Amino acid sequence: MTTALAPELTASDRCDRCGAQAYIRARLITGGELLFCAHHGRQHLPALMDRAVDIRDETDRLNESSTSASVEGL
Repeated sequence: MTTALAPELTASDRCDRCGAQAYIRARLITGGELLFCAHHGRQHLPALMDRAVDIRDETDRLNESSTSASVEGL
């Protein structure tokens, strides 16, 4: 799987399951795509592995923003 072709996810990309901000995009072999928040991405990722052409996982951005907020609050 590759992430080179998938554009970066933005705040307007929403989880298809719950509507929260999406951090995972799965482009399916059938041509569609699914967007998931970190929680639902972790839940569905194992099932998507053999159904996706590529998966872009940006959940590491969650750690960056929480680290920044902690430092700013000092």
